[in-house]
Amino acid sequence: MLKNKSLWSILAGLGAAIGASLCCAGPLILLSVGVSGAWIANLTSLEPYRPLFIAAVIVLFGWAGWAGWRLFKTDSTGSGDCKPGEACAIPETQRNRKILFVVSLIAAIGFVASPYWIPLFV
Repeated sequence: MLKNKSLWSILAGLGAAIGASLCCAGPLILLSVGVSGAWIANLTSLEPYRPLFIAAVIVLFGWAGWAGWRLFKTDSTGSGDCKPGEACAIPETQRNRKILFVVSLIAAIGFVASPYWIPLFV
């Protein structure tokens, strides 16, 4: 059960990071792919909600990191959350989940920091 919740937490964290960047990266991305219109300026109205999105990103990725660390903490007696013989006990699965977490975290940081790096490209 804890295994699926950490994956959903990562996905929700990415969604919150995209929400945090909609005010800044959204118009740039839409204009760069050829979508135009006066309604694009309405995306900047999401700016007041940006701190809420950022708080959600921090909470969700913090929980996913804690749950992932706890999940892979096993010993020879199997007293951790991941018992021997389960899929999460396979080293390749552990490595893939850690890579997914790190890549998602880097993407989320890029989305959250978009107001600072986007002006470099404009």
